[in-house]
Amino acid sequence: MLYWILKHLVVGPPVRLVFRPRVEGLHHIPAEGPAILASNHLSFSDSIFLPLVVSRRITFPAKAEYFTGPGVKGWMTKQFFSLTGQIPIDRAGGSASMAALEKGLEVLREGELFGIYPEGTRSPDGRLYRGKTGMARLALEADVPIIPCAMIDTDKAQPTGQKIPNIVRVGVRIGPPLAYPEHAGQTDRHEVLRQITDDVMRELQRLSGQEYVDEYAATVKERLASRARSGLEHAKEGLHHAREGIDNARDRLTPRQKGSDRELR
Repeated sequence: MLYWILKHLVVGPPVRLVFRPRVEGLHHIPAEGPAILASNHLSFSDSIFLPLVVSRRITFPAKAEYFTGPGVKGWMTKQFFSLTGQIPIDRAGGSASMAALEKGLEVLREGELFGIYPEGTRSPDGRLYRGKTGMARLALEADVPIIPCAMIDTDKAQPTGQKIPNIVRVGVRIGPPLAYPEHAGQTDRHEVLRQITDDVMRELQRLSGQEYVDEYAATVKERLASRARSGLEHAKEGLHHAREGIDNARDRLTPRQKGSDRELR
């Protein structure tokens, strides 16, 4: 109930009025029955704009941190994501991520739409990154189609880390469903999972016009963070050496020069 109230009464009307989202290919979304909506991931607001233009309810996995934050703000965030039916997902991978996919499987078996970001995280620079195979595994297990959905300019409307969005017209471009009934149930064949995932990413690239990078976005983010940490450490080290140099220079001052130095300070 809260999902529909937010969509049609609280959040939806002002967002439509301000951002005037364009949508293409809406006819590719089935009127009923299960399907996976696979989207590129440019902004936090992707999970707002895609459900806004699709008439049916979409359930998304949300990072686990949204459900475990401390204090009043953390509690409110958890309530919002829980009441709108979002599924917490541990992005560390392995059995934790599979638990979230199992919940996604339940959504599909109920005949609903399940939204997923195959890149696993937001793009660090607006490019499209290598997809993870969990999406394909889910599609084969449930024997449902994957519908590629490209978000356009949502990163310009709300860049990462920016709370107040920019007034930019955004777009959603939806491609035809990709179905693999011949591989239904073959979730243990990695080459099949990779092929399906790469097919979806190629279609997302075509729809979005993004440059494709055959590397996981999470790997790139960690490398950038490592470089930032290294740069900070070098800056701290340089500052430490500079302070040592100043202290050494003061130690070499004559008593008269030290007096003049104190007067200048």
